[in-house]
Amino acid sequence: MFLLTDKVAVVTGAGSGIGAAIAALFGRQQARVAVVDVDDAAARRTADAIGRDGGRAEAFVCDVSNADAVARLFEAVASDSGRVDILVNNAGIAHVGTIERTSEADFDRLYAVNVKGIFFCARAAVPMMVRQGGGVILNMASIASLVGIPERFAYSMTKGAVHTMTMSIAIDYVKHKIRCNCICPARVHTPFVDQYVARHYAGREQDVLAQLSAYQPIGRMGTPEEVAYLAL
Repeated sequence: MFLLTDKVAVVTGAGSGIGAAIAALFGRQQARVAVVDVDDAAARRTADAIGRDGGRAEAFVCDVSNADAVARLFEAVASDSGRVDILVNNAGIAHVGTIERTSEADFDRLYAVNVKGIFFCARAAVPMMVRQGGGVILNMASIASLVGIPERFAYSMTKGAVHTMTMSIAIDYVKHKIRCNCICPARVHTPFVDQYVARHYAGREQDVLAQLSAYQPIGRMGTPEEVAYLAL
């Protein structure tokens, strides 16, 4: 399997779900992982798990929608390692609703995290990658950036922006040996899905999860670990 020996990888939204799975896999493949999450306890749990598995990881707290916080994050990572080889822009939030059921506050919050968060992180990482002669940026988009998903108006908008940002970064920085790609998962069974279903469909959780699985061509939702192997 492909090794990441001594590569410095920054993974946002790594406190749970897909981000945690990517961070864990990168740790097993010998990368030095900066585990980033807005939830300090969640980031520490992921970093501690990587350490118990024999990997190297450090937890960082950062709200990626805050430009100053992102700048401080990359300064902290660079102060220790002097480089960033891999950036996984995984942090994101969701919202369910048609255009009529999406408030301006909902729209602005999704845009701040899902779009500006990637902008801030990539903007901080790219100069470092240029100086060191290359790097990799992986952005987490969604199947919602490619096809229409019911009641995902604002979420789909943000993931479409992720898709086009990825192409722009890729074409602008290929000459600097920076690769930029995006991953577009369909439905993945994460803690967020369980929490959402429990909150909105109390007492019907198993039926709703079964319906979500039935929508998928393979008859089940994907797993965070499957997406992690795409990132590797």
